[in-house]
Amino acid sequence: MIPDALRAAARRALALPDEALAAECDETFFIASGPGGQHRNKTETGVRLAHRPTGVVVTATERRSQAQNRGAALERLRARLELLAHEPKPRRATKPTRGSRERRLSEKKRRGVRKSERSRLD
Repeated sequence: MIPDALRAAARRALALPDEALAAECDETFFIASGPGGQHRNKTETGVRLAHRPTGVVVTATERRSQAQNRGAALERLRARLELLAHEPKPRRATKPTRGSRERRLSEKKRRGVRKSERSRLD
């Protein structure tokens, strides 16, 4: 269960433009491993964004450019905040209608009769 304060903080952050959302985050850079050659292995192109109000942390390492990774991380942060801000529709308990209950029981009776007739044939 997600606390209401956390959900409200996520909704508020989603309404912000990219610059303001990035200002609310702690941004760290790190060396991203993987294909890309010497440029990727020697420079800090990986981006980690930690959104302070909600505690959501996302990373982006797939590009060789720090600026492109920053944009990808911001998109991921928005997607994660949308998931956090989503409030599921409350479920209401329902009962089967009288007609559906009667149909179900009559079908069960018909099936039982058919099975019992099978054993008489043997």
